[in-house]
Amino acid sequence: MKFQRANRGEPEVNLTPLIDVVFLLLIFFMVSTTFERKSEISVELPEATGEQQETEQAVVEVTIDAEGHYYVDGQELINTQLETLKRALRKAAGDAEEPQLILSADRKATHESVISAMDAARQVGLYNMTFATRQPAEEQ
Repeated sequence: MKFQRANRGEPEVNLTPLIDVVFLLLIFFMVSTTFERKSEISVELPEATGEQQETEQAVVEVTIDAEGHYYVDGQELINTQLETLKRALRKAAGDAEEPQLILSADRKATHESVISAMDAARQVGLYNMTFATRQPAEEQ
């Protein structure tokens, strides 16, 4: 009895049937797909009028320098405590209903000082904020 294996040749992979299947699927999807130019998304666009608003919105500007000092409307605060900043923001906002707060920080200002200013503004009720960055004083 002979139990030795016969020497088979190198295994080969025939890709022709796979290419045929992929080609047939591609033809099927091309024939069965329909395209439309019309989209059914309804968008309500805002309307603008050319009339000027009679009342101007009050603006409070808070500036933070690189050392973390606060300036409210150009006036430097004595210290950087949260209560001092809140008092200055209340005074600058006055009787305005929704004043605009412009928070501009020096590029080298710490994140903690900016977050503290945002927290003080929130506690005072100034929610309409705009953020800006400033160049350090020595680079200007």
